[in-house]
Amino acid sequence: MKYLTALTSILAFGNVAAFAPSGASRHASTQLYNKPAGHDVRSDGVAKEMDPEELKIQTALAEHQQNAPKLGFPTDVRTLVQYNHGFAVMSTISKSNPGFPGGSVVGFAPDELGRPIFIFSGMSSHTQDLLADPKCSLTIASKEFKGAADGRVNLMGEVTLLKQDEKEAAKAAYLAKHPGAFWVDFGDFNWFRMDEIVSVRFVGGFARAGSVTPEEYAEAKPDPVSAFGPAIASHMNDDHMSSTIAMVAHAIPGLEVSEAVITSVDSLGMYVKCTRTPRASDQPQQFKIRLPFPRKIEDRKDVKNVIVEMTRAAAASAATEPAAAATED
Repeated sequence: MKYLTALTSILAFGNVAAFAPSGASRHASTQLYNKPAGHDVRSDGVAKEMDPEELKIQTALAEHQQNAPKLGFPTDVRTLVQYNHGFAVMSTISKSNPGFPGGSVVGFAPDELGRPIFIFSGMSSHTQDLLADPKCSLTIASKEFKGAADGRVNLMGEVTLLKQDEKEAAKAAYLAKHPGAFWVDFGDFNWFRMDEIVSVRFVGGFARAGSVTPEEYAEAKPDPVSAFGPAIASHMNDDHMSSTIAMVAHAIPGLEVSEAVITSVDSLGMYVKCTRTPRASDQPQQFKIRLPFPRKIEDRKDVKNVIVEMTRAAAASAATEPAAAATED
């Protein structure tokens, strides 16, 4: 199992600068390619002492995130593929342009083992590519994907034609994901599936990336709460953002955010995209944090109960802070 869990200060990430300008010299190119893999964060070369209170907040946040329960990479990957919007970028080995990859946006639906199912026209270039060479790559972004902080999965494997006795089950799975796919009955369309998955790569956001084995992926089950998580997130973001802001402040004392948007909800907690302006700075920054539930959730009703509990706990904590401050004075 190859997990990359580079735990960095979530509030301190900057711009990635790991590129070479066009026309760079051979010497510069050699230097670039000999550099160890990693994120190269730009700096003005001047070490700046961090405000003690800001350092305290960042330390508390890093510790909180390190200890926050998460689904785990295999379940995260399987969940993202299952509850995706059903479209992905497929890269094939081009038949018409040898030596180049061919890219297409394609519809898909996962079967019970998470293997992507496709139905392609015989005239499509990616169909011709796959018939000539079944190796391909499928890149799937999360349903809420809007940028680098959001999840995506890349599956590599071989896509082959389905046998006759497999087509009805494939059709049912595909129509469950794409109910308006009237072309499933067209005579010149054929059913395919990525049967042999050889590589699974996952990026869950900043400082959270790695891979799972094909066996781990096949054995993982989608998180059931994530199926209705977007509806819960939408309701909270539209009507109760102040409650989410209070929950963040309660979970990480001293962390005051101006905006807290829930991006996903699962059985162990929520991911929240926060906006804040750090101390001694006038530049707002955005980052995503994990806000765990006090217990594992089993159904939709329990999610509501737990969020109410967390909201009340945050409100009670906020109410005691002024009194504590007055006592200290």
